[in-house]
Amino acid sequence: MRIEDLRPDDESAIRQVAALLVAGFAEHWPGSWPDLERALAEVRKSFDPGRISRVAMEDDGTAAGWVGAIPLYHGRVWELHPLVVDPARQGCGIGRALVADIEAQVRACGGLTITLGTDDVDDMTTLSGTNLFPSILDHLARIRNLRRHPYEFYQKCGFVIIGAMPDANGLGKPDILMAKSVAR
Repeated sequence: MRIEDLRPDDESAIRQVAALLVAGFAEHWPGSWPDLERALAEVRKSFDPGRISRVAMEDDGTAAGWVGAIPLYHGRVWELHPLVVDPARQGCGIGRALVADIEAQVRACGGLTITLGTDDVDDMTTLSGTNLFPSILDHLARIRNLRRHPYEFYQKCGFVIIGAMPDANGLGKPDILMAKSVAR
């Protein structure tokens, strides 16, 4: 497997990555990219100026995963968006490799911090289905992963929870905010 830039002229890879978005988010985040058309639009948006778009490719030309990053705060902070791994290949190190690669890319661009949001729309953590106000920090201090929510994957990659946006996806459906320093 190699990780390389996803190129705007590689229509085969673009279509494979879009299909990964649909498949990878279908179970827990079906509204994110419910069809190939919306997923293709997201992939093509990753080619906007200043953004980073990287793909994990198998030797046979099959896309195994994709990660993107968007500059914020004059390039000092970057949002990791999105990250997807072929559901059949999750747990094989592809996601970790993509995160490590995007960290190196962001660092090379002068970035100091990477941030991300990881939604809980279907009761995967103890933050879901709960009124987080007024004690958001208390809820975050007691967060538990109930059904393989990806926040623990990101913690294993060195990210920390820096907050939550209550009701970001509807009543009782928060976005868990995370960040990691990539400064040397």
